[in-house]
Amino acid sequence: VWLKNRDATDSHALTDSVRGVTKQLSSDNTDDEVTNADGLTAFGSDGFSLGDDVIYNTNNESYVAWNWKAGTSFSNDASSTSVGSIDSTGSVNSDLGFSIINFTGTGDVQTIAHGLSKAPELIFQKSREKADNWVSYAAPLGNDGGLVLEGTNAKINSSTYFNDTSPTSTVWTMGDQNAVNNSGQETIAYLFHSVDGYSKIGSYIGNGNANGPFVYTGFRPAWVMIKRTDSASSWSIHDTARDTFNVTQKNLYANLTAGEESQATWQYDILSNGIKLIGTSGEINASGGTYIYMAFAEQPFKYANAR
Repeated sequence: VWLKNRDATDSHALTDSVRGVTKQLSSDNTDDEVTNADGLTAFGSDGFSLGDDVIYNTNNESYVAWNWKAGTSFSNDASSTSVGSIDSTGSVNSDLGFSIINFTGTGDVQTIAHGLSKAPELIFQKSREKADNWVSYAAPLGNDGGLVLEGTNAKINSSTYFNDTSPTSTVWTMGDQNAVNNSGQETIAYLFHSVDGYSKIGSYIGNGNANGPFVYTGFRPAWVMIKRTDSASSWSIHDTARDTFNVTQKNLYANLTAGEESQATWQYDILSNGIKLIGTSGEINASGGTYIYMAFAEQPFKYANAR
């Protein structure tokens, strides 16, 4: 569960069933994991329960929550399976291309089993025990560096992130950089790959005008996150729970505590098979700017009806 107060400058709150309820990380800072007894207190079969912490549940303030379900327990003993070089545990949904993986770093280059059936295209990983970056791998950028989720940085070229090695259908490779692989520290990773009709991870080039690029996803998106990669920019998130009709402009930023904003220069239309950029902000549509995006379907294509 990724939750954000729309009305206040509270941090984002990320909680998952692998780390456990009340265990909070925030995408907008480098802080290590905290235990918040008044945060997300339970996962249920049809939702989740909250305490009264202001980040989660302030009286009369509006929130949004984005949710992914992995659901199948995962454990890999690397010495027994010969898959990966260190052990990993977590939760996996191989049909929908999503896994949550926990491991203990070593400080040396290692490979880790991710439980998916295809190579992940987007990875966010964070030390649970140390204040350090959310290091992000994005397949469209190649394997010679990455991004940081809590910052605005353009792509950072560094072999110490992923050892200049692309993920495979069984493992991903980590370099010896402390943020991704600090010796003795538990680290959590969220891994995604595209699934036809359900999710899409890709890239596009902006043109800087109101007749912007059309980005094909193959489905009508419900949630879209965009990041410029050749220049400093925020990670912008739009969704159809907050914007129920076009144009889409209610923006939240994964890397900022800022409340929700509506900006004409960040607008795009959500279409039956992708998005059409009409805003001219450099954050989503600079002329010649390069961008990555991740999108999830409003309804998976195999079940979709006409609007």
